[in-house]
Amino acid sequence: MTNKQTSVFSYLDKLYPDAHCELNYSKDYELVIAVMLSAQTTDKAVNKVTAVLFSKYDSLEKLANAKLEDVEKIISSIGMYKVKANNVLGIADGIYHKLNGKVPNDKETLLSLPGVGNKTANCVLAELYNEPFLALDTHMQRFAKRLDIAKASDSLEKMEEKYLKFIPRERAIKTNHQIIWFGRYKCKAISPNCEGCEICDFCKK
Repeated sequence: MTNKQTSVFSYLDKLYPDAHCELNYSKDYELVIAVMLSAQTTDKAVNKVTAVLFSKYDSLEKLANAKLEDVEKIISSIGMYKVKANNVLGIADGIYHKLNGKVPNDKETLLSLPGVGNKTANCVLAELYNEPFLALDTHMQRFAKRLDIAKASDSLEKMEEKYLKFIPRERAIKTNHQIIWFGRYKCKAISPNCEGCEICDFCKK
């Protein structure tokens, strides 16, 4: 392991030893929906609407049969709510009718669900099945560029490939959450809190 890797992982462990997914869910399919809803909005905003959504429709069957306009109204406070409302119903219907009510441990099948892209599929596989997949949100992307783990011109697929070479497999999920927290609370896009940062020597910012 390089000095850079050792320094980064040691610092992240020091800052966020218990980093975890901050989306609230109690059932597997709720996570799929919550992650899909989190695109271009905050986990906090998603948790507010899913608290209402999953309370009103407390089973997969009920959610799969919900009225579109009702779901739109519940999630109207988050961005792209009309598109996402369609995806909510599509995901619920797909899992209920086509997948026997079970969230699959299979990326290709997850990607076949409405609104589920690479980030959502990776997050679900990591969170539910402890598979070493990385959810490359904006914080992960910013961290990779600032720490010169990947180039600004790299595709998300290339960035993920480079991350998986940088992060040991056994700590992929943990480090993914730690970097997201680091980007969310310290290494922000605008006015990052660089004071006292122990890995600033590796940062291009």
